[in-house]
Amino acid sequence: MTKLIVGLGNPGPRYSHTRHNVGFSVVSALGESHRIRGRSRGPSIIGEGAINGEAVVLAQPTTMMNLSGKAVARLVRSLNLRDFQNLLVVYDEMDLPLGTLRLRPRGSAGGHNGIKSVIQALGTQEFPRLRVGISRPPPDLDPVDYVLTRFRPEEKPVLEQAVAAAADAVEWWIRAGTDDTMNRFNQWRAPALADPGETSQEKPKDGR
Repeated sequence: MTKLIVGLGNPGPRYSHTRHNVGFSVVSALGESHRIRGRSRGPSIIGEGAINGEAVVLAQPTTMMNLSGKAVARLVRSLNLRDFQNLLVVYDEMDLPLGTLRLRPRGSAGGHNGIKSVIQALGTQEFPRLRVGISRPPPDLDPVDYVLTRFRPEEKPVLEQAVAAAADAVEWWIRAGTDDTMNRFNQWRAPALADPGETSQEKPKDGR
C-alpha cells in the first residue's frame, strides 16, 4: 500500500522558509535524499517514488494553509487510500520547543488551522501526524504574525537538525509504523540545544 506523506505550508516565495512552512521543508528534504522530484498536479506538488522499499507519495499542498484539507482529501481519493494509517501529515507546532519532535497516531487540531482543515475534509482525526517544534512567540508578537516570520540566524542550526531528524522519523515510520517511531523519536532533541557538558540525544540509527 502506498504511503502518503504530506507536509503543510503556504505556497509562494513570500512564505518560503517561514516557521509555518516547516512541513514543506521536511518533505523537500525527503525528496532530495531519495531523488523524488515533485511536479504540480492539481492543488499540490507531488513526487512519487520509493523509500525503504515502500511506494510513497510526497506532497506539498499549493492551497493556503487554512485550506490544506482540500488538497489532502483530493490526494486521498486519487490514491484510493482507505486506511488513514498510511497517511502522515507533517507540520509546525508552537507548543513544542524549537528542535523537538512529536509523533502522534491521532488527535485534535490543537489550534493549527492547517490540520483543522485536514480533519474537516477527511471527516476524521484518526491519522498520524508529526509535529516539528517552532517554539512560542515572544509576548509582544501575535501568534498569527509569528508563524509567518523566518527563523533567526541563531535558530537555523537547530532548525536544520530538526528537519533532518524529522525526515529520518518519516523514513522510520514508513518502515516500522507509528508506535515504533514514537518510541525512537519522541524524546529527540536537537544536538545544537545541548548545554556545555550535556550529552544530547542523537538521531537513532539502524541497528541501535
